[in-house]
Amino acid sequence: MRVAIPHKLGKEEARRRLRSRSHEIAGQIPGGMAEVATAWPDEDRMTMRIAALNQTLHGAVEVGESELVLEIDLPAALGFVQPLIEKAVRQKGAKLLAGPGE
Repeated sequence: MRVAIPHKLGKEEARRRLRSRSHEIAGQIPGGMAEVATAWPDEDRMTMRIAALNQTLHGAVEVGESELVLEIDLPAALGFVQPLIEKAVRQKGAKLLAGPGE
């Protein structure tokens, strides 16, 4: 699954905001029962391991000049919820990038 989240922050500011708030990702997942581990193998790529409901998903976020691109390996068994996940990712991703008062 691939989801693009547009922004107007520029690459450096988007990266800074994502780095400073990446610890909030688990709290953005409904149900509050997810564990999320993140790493930054390079300055424009954050990898994630998401564990919830006996499933472990792996994904990455590429930071671009005008968008973040999230890619998650979604198992076929969860394909039916892909539209719901995409919608949530767009909404929650935009909130993670928002600054105070935005």
